[in-house]
Amino acid sequence: MEQTHTSHNGTATATQGAQRRVLVVEDDATIVEAIAARLRAEGFLVQTAGDGPAAVDTAEAWQPDLLILDIMLPGFDGLEVCRRVQAQRPVPVLMLTARDDETDMLVGLGVGADDYMTKPFSMRELAARVHVLLRRVERAVVAASTPRSGILRLGELEIDHAQRRVRVRSEDVHLTPTEFDLLVCLANTPRAVLSREQLLAEVWDWADASGTRTVDSHIKALRRKIGAERIRTVHGVGYALETPTP
Repeated sequence: MEQTHTSHNGTATATQGAQRRVLVVEDDATIVEAIAARLRAEGFLVQTAGDGPAAVDTAEAWQPDLLILDIMLPGFDGLEVCRRVQAQRPVPVLMLTARDDETDMLVGLGVGADDYMTKPFSMRELAARVHVLLRRVERAVVAASTPRSGILRLGELEIDHAQRRVRVRSEDVHLTPTEFDLLVCLANTPRAVLSREQLLAEVWDWADASGTRTVDSHIKALRRKIGAERIRTVHGVGYALETPTP
C-alpha cells in the first residue's frame, strides 16, 4: 500500500506532499481506498490500517506525519488509538466520525485530535484540511525556534509562546496544537471580538465558512481547559478573550 519514491526520513524526491507520510485508519474498505487514492494523487505517502491495534503498531513502526482516524474501529476505537499514538510522539490527527455528534467531537479534541470531519465529506475538503494541519506543524516548528520575549500574562492566564505552554493560576494546562494556536489568536487582540470566519482563516488557513462548527467545537474544548468565563461568545458574530479590568 505504500509508495516508495521517498526515503524513510522523508527526503524529497518529488512534490512537497511526497515528503509527508499519512496513515489512514478506517475499517470501511471503500472509504479507505478513496482517501488513499486522493492523498497519493496529492503526492503523499500513504499507509492504511483497518483496526485499532494495527493502527498503533503501524504508527509506531512507520512514524507518520499525520493520522486520518475514524472513531469507530474494531479492536479498540479511534479515541484509544489517538491516546496511544500521542503518548508515543506528538502527531496531528484528523478525526472522522459517522455521527454529527458534538460529544464525539469534543471527546476527540480532548484526547489530542486537531480537527474533525463528519461523514460524508468531500475528498477535496479532506485533502485541503490535511495540507492545513501539516502547515500548522511547520509554523509551530518555526515559532519554537524563534523565541519571543517574555510571557504574555492576562490575569491568571499565562501564555509562553517560545515553549508553547499555557498556565492558569500557575498550573500547567495541556492544549493541543490547534487549541494553543486558537488561544494565541484570541490573545493577540484581547477583548476584541473575532468572527468565526476570521478564526477559521487565521488558525486553520481555511476560507470556507462551512468549517465554522469546527471553530465552535474547539472553543468549547478550550473553555473546558482554561475556564469558560475566559472566552466570551458574541452571538451571531464570534468570540473574544476576556481579560481582567485594569
